[in-house]
Amino acid sequence: MTRGPINLKVVAERLEIVARCLDDLRAVPSSSFEEFQADRRNPAAAESLLRRAIEALFDTARHLLARAFGIGGLEYREVARLAAERGLVVDPALCDKYVEIAGFRTRLTHFYGEVTTEELFGVVANDLADLERLAEELRAAAARLASR
Repeated sequence: MTRGPINLKVVAERLEIVARCLDDLRAVPSSSFEEFQADRRNPAAAESLLRRAIEALFDTARHLLARAFGIGGLEYREVARLAAERGLVVDPALCDKYVEIAGFRTRLTHFYGEVTTEELFGVVANDLADLERLAEELRAAAARLASR
C-alpha cells in the first residue's frame, strides 16, 4: 500500500454513513427489551444498521492507515489495534472498545446465528455513543493527518 494524501471526501462520506445509521438505530424502539422484540423487524434492522455503521468506521480507519502510514490489507482487530497505536483513536477506553467492536462485527458477519436479540438490544440501548465517539475521533484524526 502506498502513502498518499488523505481523501477528506472519502472520510466524510464514510462517516456520514455512520451518522445516518446511528440516526436510524436511535429510531428503533429501545426503551425496553419487550418493546424492541415486539416487532421482529427491529432486531433485523438493528443488525443491518450496526453492521453497516461498523463497516464504515473500519473503512475510514483503513483509508487513514493506508494513506498516512502505508499500511494496508489488515484484519478488523488489527485495524483497531493500529488505529490506537498510530493515534487515530486516542481515548484508551475507546481503543479497547474498538477491538471489541471488531469482534462484534465478525460475529455479525460470520456468526450471525449466534448474535441474540438481547445482545442487539443491549448495543442499541447502551452502546451507540461509542460508535459516535469513534467516528468523532476518526474525523479529528483525518483532519490532523490531512493538514501535515
